[in-house]
Amino acid sequence: MTATIGTESDYEALTADTVPAYIAGRPALAAHFGPARVTGVREAGDGDRNLVFVVEAAGGPGLVLKQSLPYVRTDPTWPMTPDRNGFEAGALRAHGFLAGRYVPAIYDEDPGRHVVAIEDLSDHQVWRGALNEGLRHEGAAADLGRYAARVAFGTSVFGLSAPDQKAALAASVNPQLCRITEDLVYTEPYVRHEHNRVLPANEADVAAYAGDPDVRAAVGVARLTFMTSAQALIHGDLHTGSVLVRAAEPWAPRSTKAFDAEFAFYGPAGFDVGTLWGNYVLAAGRALALGEEDHAAWVLGQAERTWQAYQREFRDLWPTRVYPRVFGDAVLRRFLGQAREDAVAVAGAEAARRVIGLAKVSDLATLPEEPRARAARGVLRAARLLLVEGLPEGAGPDAVARLFDRVGDAVAAAARG
Repeated sequence: MTATIGTESDYEALTADTVPAYIAGRPALAAHFGPARVTGVREAGDGDRNLVFVVEAAGGPGLVLKQSLPYVRTDPTWPMTPDRNGFEAGALRAHGFLAGRYVPAIYDEDPGRHVVAIEDLSDHQVWRGALNEGLRHEGAAADLGRYAARVAFGTSVFGLSAPDQKAALAASVNPQLCRITEDLVYTEPYVRHEHNRVLPANEADVAAYAGDPDVRAAVGVARLTFMTSAQALIHGDLHTGSVLVRAAEPWAPRSTKAFDAEFAFYGPAGFDVGTLWGNYVLAAGRALALGEEDHAAWVLGQAERTWQAYQREFRDLWPTRVYPRVFGDAVLRRFLGQAREDAVAVAGAEAARRVIGLAKVSDLATLPEEPRARAARGVLRAARLLLVEGLPEGAGPDAVARLFDRVGDAVAAAARG
């Protein structure tokens, strides 16, 4: 049985039963994943936007089909463009060309039915879940720094000619999903809004944070940067729940993959790093509320590892820049300094919105109420520190490490109770 989605351009929603026939009808897929090889199909999507099917195949790895819907799954009255899979496919191609080691391979794109087929990474684990379990995937944070740097360099005016960069920017305009970020990260947590949900024990914490004029000013500047700084084709939603990790095994090397890039657009080069940093704060808040101080310190230490890998990779790529006579080393220093500053503000806004706003995370949501309230209080204190105090004037090369030591102290003071 098929389901038809009622939109101006109707298209059939996939089901586990119809997936094999769908694959057979797509030449790019049928040659490698024909019905004779399909041994099972299971629906795996637990998000609020897309249908996701994992296709198992005999004699080798399978694939994943992701179909976007014209509405939010959990609220069909909330419309959302199904074209977002097109943005994701475009980003995966560009990111795969520049940093293929760190993203899933894309096998096919079907604009008519809003389906993208990508590599099956079922042998990986979502990094957020691994961090919640206290697992340490050494190297993942640095991998993501290198990924973000290769993407930022390769899709910017450093890695592309001016005409090519402008064409790529025009093709990647993603207004509806950008609006979601603008609302959920930079607006709704600071006003009275139906999406906001906080524990009673945190109401005073939220009121103090969101009502702080210094916080609101910093968030306003961060939103302005998000809306106007079209530097690179960023992932746009690079949190720990959008990263898959695999530890080294006798039959396979360790692996880090960024996925779920439907929020990709031309934005600030430091945004992806900052989103990761904000989620390190959330993971540390959970650990400290549970008394896992060593794990919290390890998680916060990943901020420095991400940043060092980012700037090292960017510097290594710098000799290949398109316009070396115009873009000298002083430009590089200024660019990296601005990216680091932008990332700090993003980290604060990202951490706070996960406490206040619509999109909660399992780091905190799976805690019992009392430690959850303590963790949330600590995260909000850290968010204010990041947004208002940020990096000191003339910050040196160890500034990120020092800043996240202070973040750890701020979180711990509240999360320990």
